[in-house]
Amino acid sequence: MGLDQQDLQRIEQAIDRLGGDIAAAIGRGFERLENRIDATESRLYSRFAEVEERVEGSRQDLSDEISPVRESVHELSRRENEIVPLQEA
Repeated sequence: MGLDQQDLQRIEQAIDRLGGDIAAAIGRGFERLENRIDATESRLYSRFAEVEERVEGSRQDLSDEISPVRESVHELSRRENEIVPLQEA
C-alpha cells in the first residue's frame, strides 16, 4: 500500500504549484508578526514613560514631605550645638 512513482510525482507537482502560495503565506505571517511586535514594543515604551512619570512625581512628593523634616532636624541640631557650650561654661 505504498505510494507509487505516479503518486509521488503528483505530490511533487502539487508542492511546486503551491510553493509560491505557501511562501507568500509565510511571508504575510511574518509581516503580521512583525507588526504585532512593533505595536507591543510601542505600548511597552508608552507604559515605561507613564511609570517613569509616576516615579518622578512620587520622588518629588517624597522630597516635598522630607524637606520640612530635614529642616527641623537641622534646626534642632543647631539649637543643640548652641545649648551645649552654654552648659559647659
